[in-house]
Amino acid sequence: MSTSVRRSLAIAALAALSGPLAAETRIVITAPRHSASEALNTSTLDQAAIAPLRYRSSDTASLLRDLPGLSLYSAGGVSSLPAIHGLADDRLRIKVDGMDLVSACPNHMNSPLSYLDPTAVARVEVYAGVTPVSVGGDSIGGTIVVESAPARFAAPGQTLVTGEAGAFYRSNGDARGANVAATLAGANVSFTYTGAGTEANNYDAGDSFKPAGPAAVGRGWLDGDEVGSTAYKAINQAGKLALRGDGQLLELKYAHQHIPYEGFANQRMDMTDNESDQVNLAYTGQYGWGVLKTRVYHEKTDHRMNFGDDKQFWYGTAPGMPMASEGKNTGATINASIPLTDADTLRIGSEYQGFRLDDWWSPSGTGMMMAPNTFRNINDGKRDRYAAFGEWESRWNAQWQSLLGVRHETVRMDTGPAAGYSMMYAADTNAFNARDHDKTDHNWDATALARLTPDARQTYELGLAQKTRSPNLYERYTWSTLPMAAVMNNLVGDGNGYVGNLDLDPEIARTVSLAADWHDAAQARWNIRVSPYYTRVEDYIDARCLGTCTVAQFNTLKYTNESARLYGVDLSGGVQLGSTRDFGDFALRGVVNYVNGKNRDTGDDLYNIMPLDARLTLTQSIGRWRNALESEWVARKDKVSDVRNEAETAGYNLIHLRSACQWQQVRLDVGIENLLDKGYALPLGGAYIGQGRTMSINGVPWGAAVAGPGRSFYAAVSYSF
Repeated sequence: MSTSVRRSLAIAALAALSGPLAAETRIVITAPRHSASEALNTSTLDQAAIAPLRYRSSDTASLLRDLPGLSLYSAGGVSSLPAIHGLADDRLRIKVDGMDLVSACPNHMNSPLSYLDPTAVARVEVYAGVTPVSVGGDSIGGTIVVESAPARFAAPGQTLVTGEAGAFYRSNGDARGANVAATLAGANVSFTYTGAGTEANNYDAGDSFKPAGPAAVGRGWLDGDEVGSTAYKAINQAGKLALRGDGQLLELKYAHQHIPYEGFANQRMDMTDNESDQVNLAYTGQYGWGVLKTRVYHEKTDHRMNFGDDKQFWYGTAPGMPMASEGKNTGATINASIPLTDADTLRIGSEYQGFRLDDWWSPSGTGMMMAPNTFRNINDGKRDRYAAFGEWESRWNAQWQSLLGVRHETVRMDTGPAAGYSMMYAADTNAFNARDHDKTDHNWDATALARLTPDARQTYELGLAQKTRSPNLYERYTWSTLPMAAVMNNLVGDGNGYVGNLDLDPEIARTVSLAADWHDAAQARWNIRVSPYYTRVEDYIDARCLGTCTVAQFNTLKYTNESARLYGVDLSGGVQLGSTRDFGDFALRGVVNYVNGKNRDTGDDLYNIMPLDARLTLTQSIGRWRNALESEWVARKDKVSDVRNEAETAGYNLIHLRSACQWQQVRLDVGIENLLDKGYALPLGGAYIGQGRTMSINGVPWGAAVAGPGRSFYAAVSYSF
């Protein structure tokens, strides 16, 4: 069969997948590994890159902070939310060991990356901007794929026993923790156990950013530099059984997480308990025609919230405000990678994900505000996704390469009747319950990517994409307009209250992305990469005032569709500076990010857009030692969302030091974060409401951003066997 005929068959297969039958297919895909199809704006962290980062923070999302285009929304100590080019949270697709994890919380406290300890991460791939449809879907900002270590097997006739144990301490917040991993394997059977535990007290800022005093009525004392509601404790355990033979691999993994408590300095509530159980079954088969991958998984999360130690607990006769949610997430995936010729590869797949959510608040006290009935925030919420994709990758000659893909998703959502604590909520419940809650969206994604490699020293790329995301359950179905209830529904940490909107349409983002990479012929001495992009989002889910908003205070807002645009550029690079016999090898690497986001309908700036920022790192390698001096610059944030009364933040510069020594089976990591103990506000930290009378919408002061951590010394030791 000729190459042209096989290409025609590939195009026909794409067309078939994009038809109406594909929308109803009820199985899903796991992201296949791309090599030639990885765009220039794709970043990868392997175990060697992750090793010096995993003890600096207990937050897995922090592993991404040095990557081009990435920034982090602050949340709890293990629960930051990654942002790519100004788009965060559910606007990204985040896969953990092939599973699409969904937050089951009205504040998105149990974010997807919080379910994996940094010490368990073996590989990270970040697709920023134009994303292949085989790893996209139900997202408009990009994709993050995080994987734990693959199964290991012994040589034939032998037994493998291997593992690692480690422990760390960080001075700021008295953070401490330990981790262990152990594998027992034969040639065809392998079992691995991993476990990690971490806890910390509140951290201190670099200076006093507020008056010292009692955290709240009946609560303990907080110094002026202590950031309230930042303590946490988390325990993660997992066991994985793997079987292999004749090009086949079957893996069964069970994971359990328990977070007894986690404070949130930018939310009204704190997490008081979170338990999650995950079962993940995956199969990979090598066949004469290509590679087949399938996966089935189920996750169940029980989540509890209330006022933590730094927030007022008693309100009249009400002892706190107990809130609970239960999420059930089930998925099944199938995909195939089929080499059509030496130059052409077809990838096809289909997926299903079913998410169920109940979110209820038990009565508290005797007043009508929180009693006598149970408040049903989300009652029997359902969100089902059915998807199919086709993707054709082709290498036309030594210089030109292309990637074309199309994806269709059907998203079906529904919820039961709302119920308030008392008759105070009757107007809202009656209005909500009178509406039809059943919604169905038909969403299309498409990607076209062309790459030119004129010679061994340069590569250029042009990408075009349309990506679509349907609203989540909280954006569509939260219903109470009373400020006390509305402020408990907040996904972004800005202190305001939010009300859902049954009439929301899916977000549709259209992106054009350019990239250029210049480097030495061996790609070993130096490289410079620049990636400008422009995205226009139709029906961007923003917010408007519910009634009248007042400046310099918190307000109640309602989700609404608007038109938005974002543009920016990522600049990254590195150079080997030289080598000496006495002082070792020196290298310099850096990254600069800029993004600008605007609501095209109102002229307002988009919320939580990272200002211009840069990181520059000087590294030294000599013998067993690896040392680094890092400088971090962040510009003033003065482009803020007016509708949210977002606070501006000042610019700052931080210095970090770190060092690592590898001696046989022992590794020692030491470092100092924020060496000069600078005081600064986190530009994506949200509003500081980590203490005080947080149930009342304006019972806490407006205008303070969450302060960043001050100086912290850390040390970690790990032993491999």
